[in-house]
Amino acid sequence: MKSAFHALSRQQTEARHKAKPRHQFKALCAAMALVFAAAVPVQTATACTGVTLVADDGAVIFARTEEWGTFDLNSRITIVPRGYQINTDLPDGKKGMSWKTKYGLVGVDALNKDLFIDGMNEKGLTANLFYHEGFAEYAKYDPAKADSSVPILALAPYLLTNFANTDEVRAALEKIQVVGVHVDAIGGVPPVHIFLTDPRGKAIVVEFTKGVTTVHEAPLGVVTNGPNYDWHMNNLLNYVNLDEPLPHRQAKDIKAIKFGAGARLYGLPGDLTSPSRFLRAAAYASTARKTADGDETLYEAFRVLDNFNLTVGTAAEGGGEVNQKGMRSSTIWTTAYDTKNLVMHYHTMHNRRVREVDFNNLDFNAKEVVRLPLDKEKSQDIEQLFPPKNG
Repeated sequence: MKSAFHALSRQQTEARHKAKPRHQFKALCAAMALVFAAAVPVQTATACTGVTLVADDGAVIFARTEEWGTFDLNSRITIVPRGYQINTDLPDGKKGMSWKTKYGLVGVDALNKDLFIDGMNEKGLTANLFYHEGFAEYAKYDPAKADSSVPILALAPYLLTNFANTDEVRAALEKIQVVGVHVDAIGGVPPVHIFLTDPRGKAIVVEFTKGVTTVHEAPLGVVTNGPNYDWHMNNLLNYVNLDEPLPHRQAKDIKAIKFGAGARLYGLPGDLTSPSRFLRAAAYASTARKTADGDETLYEAFRVLDNFNLTVGTAAEGGGEVNQKGMRSSTIWTTAYDTKNLVMHYHTMHNRRVREVDFNNLDFNAKEVVRLPLDKEKSQDIEQLFPPKNG
């Protein structure tokens, strides 16, 4: 076990060394700040979990829960077309990077603002923000590099609207500076890391540690919150006995871990902390049933993530409740993206019915951003059954 731990650490160390927006599209960094300014405290309100499943036909599905136990994010589906102008603002008021979108994007925003917690572009690249409090530390802002600086809160849409896969993302990250935006309400910058998946099944986690942007491989396709991603991967080696005792397990075998079921999962942590959820996500994803195609795999992804739904009280303990009026769950919505067939499915805390956004039905040549409510009505549509009448 010790040798495997050090081998994995060595592998990961080597890998590490390898104008204002028009219309209503507000500066993303300023809009995102409103989310965190409204939540005091937020550290007990975020417990998101993400998993990746692959169908027999090669369709890669990434799905995640969005936990926010302090108040309703009032999220919407937002569709951004190609050729749309996006500008960013930096901490000193200077303009950061600006660009016209190369690819269309569908995502979920927050607080009725054009910011994205997750999304997928028309090439099947997904990007998802996960809270990373206590570990995220961005590069110090250098005014001399303003034109190549991207606020952390605008990074996900920048990547989704410009690049087609994780390799292109890696190359782009080497040419930009990712900087934080101070928010007085939380005494600092919103701490996040970003999980990206593409149709080839390649997944990476972009983290910011001591001012350095670090890209981690994510071979299992699962993600939660802190600590840093390499810690989570190392921690998996403490639980290989859930598969079967193999004293000579090698780090390269991490992809092949099959956690088993039933009694063989004895000892799997069941609490709500990020490390425990990471372990469960890896176990449940690796034991998910085989599925033929993207449509069936989308359903399986929801079944897996059902294990991570949280009540309002459990995710906002210790004074995190700010304004829970109207909230039915801390898991306020769950999304699943089919990166091959370009379909998004989701359900919400108000309505467990699965809804679909098919990219093939969208016009990414439109001139305006389109926004749709997650819930037309904040209620569950329940089908009533009646017995047949005699005669």
